Amino acid sequence: MAVRVDIDSHSGFCGGVIRAITRAENSLADGVELYSLGAIVHNESELARLQGMGLLTISHLSEADPSHPVLIRAHGEPPSTYREAEERGIRLMDCTCPVVLKLQKSIRTAFESGSKIVIFGKPGHAEVLGLVGQTEGKAVVVKDMEMLEEALSDGRVNVTVRTEVFSQTTKSPSGYAEVGARLKSVFPEGLLTVHDTICSQVASRHEQLLEFARSHSAIVFVSGRESSNGKVLCELCTSVNPRTWHVSSTEELASLPLRDGDNVGVCGATSTPKWLLVKVANMLLSTKF
Repeated sequence: MAVRVDIDSHSGFCGGVIRAITRAENSLADGVELYSLGAIVHNESELARLQGMGLLTISHLSEADPSHPVLIRAHGEPPSTYREAEERGIRLMDCTCPVVLKLQKSIRTAFESGSKIVIFGKPGHAEVLGLVGQTEGKAVVVKDMEMLEEALSDGRVNVTVRTEVFSQTTKSPSGYAEVGARLKSVFPEGLLTVHDTICSQVASRHEQLLEFARSHSAIVFVSGRESSNGKVLCELCTSVNPRTWHVSSTEELASLPLRDGDNVGVCGATSTPKWLLVKVANMLLSTKF
């Protein structure tokens, strides 16, 4: 069976991830022993490539040798991480995405002004932990409408006090719009501000990806299983093309129920490297289904 394959030209690393990985690659090429505090990107194949270059991933600063720098990934970190690094005498290579850094500052300013903070994001996600840290852990995090309704019901989101709402940069624009509309319907005028904080690169990807998914008979979406952005974008593809399959490596391709003559679109998350998209496309072209 033969299939045709197109790679989505808009898929691949976002600017923040490119910046972090480039700085890591340059340091490793110079012979610097470098730690990454958490996975530098949520993609197993790219992590394996960087580990092969010598990047060491740690989960806590206590695992680092103070004589070697520790990279802060694009997701960012809470203030407590910077304080601990200073206490331990650890030099940080701060690769926080500029978009995330701006969001952190906006949340800190709003919190210090006395506003209550609501964050639309995935609880426990690295970026969200950094955002919540700007509020001394006091922000309310909701990942969907169900969590929002619970927070309204139990009073964690109090409609009688000044509240400012922010979104994790990689969340769904439509999901955030729904959350914002619901809050606007219950807050008195003047007590609520909903900030536009989804990354513009991520937001524009949604319309582009919808068109890409509609224009192919099948979609192979490539991303790491732990990628929050990957889950959102894959679900977006599925919403307009039910013949969408999520894979994280080329090993999963042979079992896909593709058909002779399929026009297959290969796309991915902001954490998916271009080289992996090309590898998947080439494998699809050489595999008999």
